[in-house]
Amino acid sequence: MIGAGKIKQYSNILEKPLSKGKQEVSLSAFAFLFSELVQYNQTQVDNISELERRLEDAGYAVGARVLELLCHRDKGNRRETRLLGILSFVHSTVWKVLFGKVADSLEKGTEHEDEYMISEKDLLVNKFISVPKDMGTFNCGAFVAGIVRGVLDGAEFPAVVTAHFVPMEGLQRARTTILIKFAEEVLRREARLG
Repeated sequence: MIGAGKIKQYSNILEKPLSKGKQEVSLSAFAFLFSELVQYNQTQVDNISELERRLEDAGYAVGARVLELLCHRDKGNRRETRLLGILSFVHSTVWKVLFGKVADSLEKGTEHEDEYMISEKDLLVNKFISVPKDMGTFNCGAFVAGIVRGVLDGAEFPAVVTAHFVPMEGLQRARTTILIKFAEEVLRREARLG
């Protein structure tokens, strides 16, 4: 055969390498699936905080798997060991893989040493969601907070991660802030390493 290159044939899917491949998912497909996830969980709970907790739990499982995939594929099975390193990894690498861009901002809390915030003006999971008035402050960003918590826990940086709406001047919709409050052990370990 002239001009035909060698194409390796794999007998099963487990033998295929974890190359980057095509990374995009149809936005309409994601919006539909996420909407179904929210609606299903809404029928299973009695209040908003329980619904947000269930979304966070679903996101946690995603975050654990995203960390495993990215560490294997991009980092040669190495993981971050420093606080700023893991925050930068979440803010840039994880965000880019999940949402196609780096998060709008990463900030350190001014009142507490153990708090950091990742802010996004138009978080994808809140983009196509209209919250009924009777649901008040329901924030689908709880799913993303779960993803962040899954990544951090998997990397041995336990933290409480929550999603909040923060009103901004000049914006019709409030921006979403993912608040990360690290466990005391993380700060002690960071002080020991630093």
